[in-house]
Amino acid sequence: MRDETLRDEILREGHGEARGESLASLFSSTQIQHLMRIEFSRAQRYGYPLGVLVVEIDGLANLRDERGFDARQDVLGAVTHLLQSTTRACDYLGRLVDDRFLAVLPHTGAAGVERTAERLLVGARALSQRGTPLAVHLSVGISVFEEGSTLFFDALVEAAEAGLAAARAAGGDRAILVRPGHNH
Repeated sequence: MRDETLRDEILREGHGEARGESLASLFSSTQIQHLMRIEFSRAQRYGYPLGVLVVEIDGLANLRDERGFDARQDVLGAVTHLLQSTTRACDYLGRLVDDRFLAVLPHTGAAGVERTAERLLVGARALSQRGTPLAVHLSVGISVFEEGSTLFFDALVEAAEAGLAAARAAGGDRAILVRPGHNH
């Protein structure tokens, strides 16, 4: 019962105010990690799968230098909107440090999380603003908790981070699944 109250409070604080800015509608790093701990505990207790995506915009660091701060913010906003439109209402979306995103997908196994990641990749490539293509590519790390696969939620995040690192090392514009406890 305590977790439900904390979750509801975080939902009110994180999503309750319409600020007109899509980035503001995401959970903070602290909030999304707290919600993930709660959801991970539920997944363990009730035996359902839990998918995790760590998403990074390829080349975002250079975008500000090349096209200015507003262009960088436009891309961040467009990707945020893409994440929101690609995921379900019951999924949790948050922003991590270094402009990375974390998506927590309850009741979603490996195949479902991989489909979601593929929709994100395709959607990012098609992003445009005022008719001008934005030329956005993403690197996505995927991890999945399936009954008995890991005892700690940190291992789930570490596996998704390893998938992200592998996707970046392979040139970006791809998603890579790493199962907790397995090296890629």
